[in-house]
Amino acid sequence: MFIFKAYSYSKTMVIHKTFADFVLFLYVHMAFADGEYHPSEEKEILTKVKKLFPSESDPKKRLDDAVAQYKTIKKEDLRTIIHDTFQHFTQVKFTQKYKVYTDMYDIVHADGKVHEAEERALKELKEIIDVSSEVSHKH
Repeated sequence: MFIFKAYSYSKTMVIHKTFADFVLFLYVHMAFADGEYHPSEEKEILTKVKKLFPSESDPKKRLDDAVAQYKTIKKEDLRTIIHDTFQHFTQVKFTQKYKVYTDMYDIVHADGKVHEAEERALKELKEIIDVSSEVSHKH
């Protein structure tokens, strides 16, 4: 089991050490956006976990740990965590961030229906990616 803690980067809410761990967190966030975690969404995420962590010997356990971590986060902190973490990983190119967005699209559509909450979560993620891209270009 992973022990996650918030890392204090000048009062930001960054809880992931690597961008890959953060991406897995986002996959889980998107799967839970409609309030349900569908087996089809889990299956879709697992295919992505194998690409995200190619040397991972137990992708299912990695995903289960990420789900457990996600469930401990207060809903009102999610947007801040996502925003601050995108800001934190400044070395990640816009194209990589946008690939995350397209992966989220796959996850949202995995169960065959897109709920309004999922559409909102996708839109919010795209806005955060766009804003963090603008900020990183200014530095």
